Amino acid sequence: MKAKTAEAATRTDSALLLDAALESIPYGFCVWSDSFRLVMWNEHYRDIYGFPQNRVKRGMTLGAVVKLSAELGNHPDQSPTEFFEAYKQLLLNNRSGARAKVRELVAGGRTLETAHVYSPGLGWVVTHEDVTEEIVSSEIAQRRKRELERQNIRLDAAVNNISQGLCMFDPKGRLVICNQPYARIYELPDHLLKPGTPLDDIVAHLFEHGMSAGGTMENYIRWRREMIARGEYGKNVHELNGRTILMQHHPMKDGGWVSTHEDITEQGQQEARIRHMARHDALTELPNRVQFLEEMAASEAAIARGEKVAVLCIDVDHFKAVNDTLGHAIGDKVLKQVSARLWGTTRETDILARLGGDEFSLLLKPIEKPAEAAAIAERIIKTMASPFAIDGHQVVIGASVGIAMAPADGDTTDALMKNADLALYRAKSEGRSTYHFFEPGMDAKIQRRRVIESGLRLALARNELRLVFQPLMGLKENRVTCLEALLRWDHEACGGTIPPTEFIPVAEETGLIVPIGEWVLREACKAAAGWPTNARVAVNLSPVQFKNQRLFETVQAALYDAGLPATRLELEITESLLLAESEPTLQTLHQLRALGVRISMDDFGTGYSSLSYLRSFPFDKIKIDRSFMRDLESKGDSLAIIKAVIGLGQSLGMSTTAEGVETEEQLNAVREQGCNEVQGFYFSPPLPPMEVHELLKAEVAPPLRQIS
Repeated sequence: MKAKTAEAATRTDSALLLDAALESIPYGFCVWSDSFRLVMWNEHYRDIYGFPQNRVKRGMTLGAVVKLSAELGNHPDQSPTEFFEAYKQLLLNNRSGARAKVRELVAGGRTLETAHVYSPGLGWVVTHEDVTEEIVSSEIAQRRKRELERQNIRLDAAVNNISQGLCMFDPKGRLVICNQPYARIYELPDHLLKPGTPLDDIVAHLFEHGMSAGGTMENYIRWRREMIARGEYGKNVHELNGRTILMQHHPMKDGGWVSTHEDITEQGQQEARIRHMARHDALTELPNRVQFLEEMAASEAAIARGEKVAVLCIDVDHFKAVNDTLGHAIGDKVLKQVSARLWGTTRETDILARLGGDEFSLLLKPIEKPAEAAAIAERIIKTMASPFAIDGHQVVIGASVGIAMAPADGDTTDALMKNADLALYRAKSEGRSTYHFFEPGMDAKIQRRRVIESGLRLALARNELRLVFQPLMGLKENRVTCLEALLRWDHEACGGTIPPTEFIPVAEETGLIVPIGEWVLREACKAAAGWPTNARVAVNLSPVQFKNQRLFETVQAALYDAGLPATRLELEITESLLLAESEPTLQTLHQLRALGVRISMDDFGTGYSSLSYLRSFPFDKIKIDRSFMRDLESKGDSLAIIKAVIGLGQSLGMSTTAEGVETEEQLNAVREQGCNEVQGFYFSPPLPPMEVHELLKAEVAPPLRQIS
């Protein structure tokens, strides 16, 4: 008898808890047990059938409720017995968990729609809705049905169909209901899933099977009881069988509670992965700029204590060419191997990061003296100099390194990074594949270089570029036979005229030499076309311009637009153009020569293997570098070299021009050896276009100067 009383009490408490949890449902709601007894209901249920409050009691049989309903005028189309048998059979036929719907006629001509679903261990959950008005208006009826469907779906989700484990306990800590995910997450046996199971029994089982909640089982139970006693929300993360589970405790007004349980193992792994990705480069898995700067900032305290660190900025040389010629897929593989090689040069305490693109940084700590940083920089340059074998390609790149020492070169992250970058820029400007320490004054030089670069990008649009022309005197003709077009740039931001030796390398490095070179070519041809004599015009071409596949068409268009015969144009190239022995380069040179353009080798004798270049292409002219003129009096071998070059040119059918002739003695020396042309300040400095015109106009009458 006591057992039955306890069981009835459990059912009563369970019903109250479920009533509290589902009180917000705006429909009549009741639960029938497997034995067809009324377990729980809400006020909407009583109201919809007109049941007096004192006539409906927990535990009433289905037959008693049907009889009471009939007394109140409900179900007038059926006798109580007929309705009871039909309704009972309807419930028995629906134990699959599916939702079934029927309509009932009740007092006042109203129509109710009931929907029931069977839940094992609980019984039939039934909702009741007055659909009288909805029958009149089908549109309203459909909308209300959909809302009812949504409410029923929510009810299902609360019980079984949510991903989280869900359980409800009464104020005495006994299980009222739980869903399948709860049982699955904890792998609980069936006897611990029955209503009435104490929370302590479930917790004891979990701790026996390896659950860890950051303390002992007693501590965990004590914490749960404190949450229950205070009626407060609480949460706990614990481990079980290698899984991480988040438990959240939600108190209820009657002293019971609902708890949710979520397996967050994968979520934790994803969050860890996201945290890793936020601070690491996706391609190389090295720390990224964010983490590197954090490491730098963390080192500031050590620097303040007097410890020394070094920051190395590393740039991969010629990497853009790899991407342009072999594609980004190969480029990515190169970067992976680069990161592996760089990592191999570091020490255990160093931090290597990829900042982006082909830029890397290395934080050396601790470090005693600059020589240690230099040694690591040398290792980096050496290891990067070896070819990379990528998918059948031999990729040759290199590395330039800039070094800033703390605290000498700065004691903050910003200062050290800036100064290491300035040192890197110096290393790159000195020919790459080298390293350079930061030096005071670098900032001003770099700023000037950046001003030059930014100004150069706008120089054409602002009409800041101009040409001057330096005459070449034909010794046999005793007149100006050619004029070399020389580029000048007037830029106020840099204090007036900038030397070509300063801005031409910047133009070549940035690629701006291509549009600037085309402008020079067009302006030079246009100027020569208006000269009063047939003197040729010489234009220097940069090796960078030969990377433009339309160079031949550009030259052809400049000649055509100016109306200048091709035979009056000379193009001067340097030996560096032929270093790569590029077939497309030689092909372009042959095309230009076939057009009638003369090709000259400028600065002959300053390269690596000049004689081999003379064999690779039939030049029209050799220009002897001015350094031999300058050393003519101080170095005896200079005259021998000049003599050899002039003789070589004569034997190969090439004319020769001596550059840098500034004295009569130099003139006499090269004329005696049979030089064809001379160029230098002895005859004329570079002249503006108007003075060139006057000079050539004067030549039509008496010669400018009799050379005898």
